[in-house]
Amino acid sequence: PTALLCLCFFRYLAKLSSVGSIRDEETCERLRGLIQRQVQICKRSVEVMDAVRRGAQLAIDECQFQFRNRRWNCSTLESMPVFGKVVTQGTREAAFVYAISAASVAFAVTRACSSGELEKCGCDHNVHGTSPEGFQWSGCSDNIAYGVAFSQSFVDVRERSKGQSSSRALMNLHNNEAGRKAILSHMHVECKCHGVSGSCEVKTCWKAMPPFRKVGNIIKEKFDGATEVEQRKIGTTKVLVPRNSQFKPHTDEDLVYLDPSPDFCDYDPRTPGMLGTVGRQCNRTSKAIDGCELMCCGRGFQTQEVEVVDRCSCKFHWCCYVKCKQCHKTVEMHNCR
Repeated sequence: PTALLCLCFFRYLAKLSSVGSIRDEETCERLRGLIQRQVQICKRSVEVMDAVRRGAQLAIDECQFQFRNRRWNCSTLESMPVFGKVVTQGTREAAFVYAISAASVAFAVTRACSSGELEKCGCDHNVHGTSPEGFQWSGCSDNIAYGVAFSQSFVDVRERSKGQSSSRALMNLHNNEAGRKAILSHMHVECKCHGVSGSCEVKTCWKAMPPFRKVGNIIKEKFDGATEVEQRKIGTTKVLVPRNSQFKPHTDEDLVYLDPSPDFCDYDPRTPGMLGTVGRQCNRTSKAIDGCELMCCGRGFQTQEVEVVDRCSCKFHWCCYVKCKQCHKTVEMHNCR
């Protein structure tokens, strides 16, 4: 399935971090999981592909952080495509993965522009002059327009090549854009004061992206409130509408999904990514999804005492280092049966 190929490609790009950079057009031909139009974009923009590689790893790391306490914890294994077969279904987990992947490419490419890595782009020079608030636009404003445009052309091309006719293509394109809007809608102004003794006689400011952890938090919130949709034809146009007509229509910033998620309780060898929750650590006192009752799907849990080593009694020494002792303590650890 195309979704599986696309996400397998992201995993492959992320793995390249240990073997070197994407520096020539021949490398583009060897990248697995690309359709021909993506190969062409890669060849035209070889210098950008290292940023895409970093973005792919960023997406994997953020997904695993956001889902660390859930039954499906965004597991990646060497023996399966990134995130497993779970995301080939039109679930809300797939919605999150597509959104965070599109956002991560936009974020990493924009960061590469601002840091001077790329000849094709730099800082956003459209932000200049004096603001209505009286401060001077200066410094290096993040060129989010370039990062978003590259993400749209490179990430979305797979879905657009299918003519946007299938409900899954519409879902993926919508969630890709929602992921990018999580950055666009939260651009903020950073400033630096200039003057005698740190006074703010002159203030220079620039526009900056939010930290990617904040982007991940936003998309995770959208995951929690995602809308189940179905495809309908309105006139000659196919669109996604809420499956339940009593729900309010979703916005461009919301995530949408087509299929209900499995419970992720049990390991299924026929479905890569369905690893189950046997052996997963759980919180005995929590009533939330990370609690042993929900995480272990009613199978119960085992408790064992383990010794952990922490830094303690830390003291600052002049000048300039901190020295800590190592403290041993015994804690209870709970794991699902």
